Amino acid sequence: MKHSKLILFLLLPLMGGTMSPIAAQSNVELDRAVKSVSNEECMKHATIAVSVYNISRGRTVYGHNAQSSMIPASMHKIYTTAIAFDQLGPDFRFKTSIGYDGTIDDNGTLNGNVYIVGGGDPLLGSYRYRQTTPDSVFRSWYAALHQSGIHKITGQVCYIQSIYDNLELHDSWQWGDIGNYYGAGACGLNFHENMYFVYFNAGMRLGYPASLDHTDPRITTMRNINEVSTGPEGTGDKVVIYGAPNSPMRLYRGTVPIGARNFAVRGALPNPAATCAETFATYLRQQGISVAATVKEANSLPPSGKIVLDYVSTPYSILAQYINRTSNNIYAESVFKYLGYHRYGKGSFANAAKAIHDFFRNHSLDDSGIQIADGCGLSRSNLTTSDFTCRFLTEVSNMIIYEDFVKTMAVAGKSGTARNMLTSLPQGITMYVKSGTMEGVKAYCGYVTTSRGEQLCFCVMSNNHTCTSAVVTKKLERILNQIALLY
Repeated sequence: MKHSKLILFLLLPLMGGTMSPIAAQSNVELDRAVKSVSNEECMKHATIAVSVYNISRGRTVYGHNAQSSMIPASMHKIYTTAIAFDQLGPDFRFKTSIGYDGTIDDNGTLNGNVYIVGGGDPLLGSYRYRQTTPDSVFRSWYAALHQSGIHKITGQVCYIQSIYDNLELHDSWQWGDIGNYYGAGACGLNFHENMYFVYFNAGMRLGYPASLDHTDPRITTMRNINEVSTGPEGTGDKVVIYGAPNSPMRLYRGTVPIGARNFAVRGALPNPAATCAETFATYLRQQGISVAATVKEANSLPPSGKIVLDYVSTPYSILAQYINRTSNNIYAESVFKYLGYHRYGKGSFANAAKAIHDFFRNHSLDDSGIQIADGCGLSRSNLTTSDFTCRFLTEVSNMIIYEDFVKTMAVAGKSGTARNMLTSLPQGITMYVKSGTMEGVKAYCGYVTTSRGEQLCFCVMSNNHTCTSAVVTKKLERILNQIALLY
């Protein structure tokens, strides 16, 4: 009889909707919520997967479609961020080096080139933080060259981004995503979060054309095709940008609200590394240092080259908070590719995916049914199961990296992407959440400390629902609420 109960317990994670004998009364309510949501009109053709694991007791609590491989969207970032804590460490910093080749004569003329050696830093030139803006970064680069005695440059500003491969975007990313800021890929030399602002002025009436005013940074080679019109007041940014990496063409479609002036829309830079070099060359001229009008890409610093500055990023522990709390894609992709570089000597989607799977296997996590395409979750080729997600979160909870990792997650009802979720949770219950959203996909995972002090991890995913993101969020919150009330 004892053996029969043990076998039944081990099978529970595989039995969709079957409750374990643990916390049976609470599970009745959870199971009722899962079935109720599954039967609603816009969920009838969807797949919902739910897994809950009691970390404190080392037991599976609940499973529904727990072995179904599903698209996780941005929830996928938990693998990138947690494994980077393990492989790189919380104090890791990206490094961008400034150097030169040739000789400096007595008049301070550099008879040679200046080099920007990219190290994958996603915050380089970011507009979000005072210490990372282009002016702040370039000021330190200029100072290093000036202190080296350089007052004039006969050559060019060269950029090197060979730490990563030249495949900026994953093949499976969608055309409607990749011209927009959230669809910008990671380069060996990132700049301005690999995005630019394009500013529109709305027309005087609904449906009238909206004019394109300017872009920032200014990109002289860009060819803009503007089909944006004027939409109703208060409708916000409804513009979709179409364009491929290294292509100067950008097509704008959609609407900006009536009455808007200098209305900012964010797009993906065609060539971030070249833009970085061009903008730095302009900065040098503004400081009185002449330099060639053109920039060029180089594969490496020449053997005779000298490094005058190693510019380092903010620590990874801080960067990871931005990745998980605000779900920043370019940050996640940069870390993902660096994992491939760190382990295999070249940052690529393939090498990074191998590094992720290496971690799974080294920690005895059966990754059958799991597919890793990118680091941010933008690809629909990413697949995971709710059961695997809980096993992964449980493994992380037992590692030294756990305290750093859990701090990166949003807190339900309080912070990040979960600020407006589950705001009525009872006092004493804390839920850490990483969410994921794309068309037809909604996913949540994380940790919850119950009112009795027990720690659970959970994963809730829905694929192929037909309701809006806002509607499905409310439906899945009913399931999350019951998970928080277990025990």
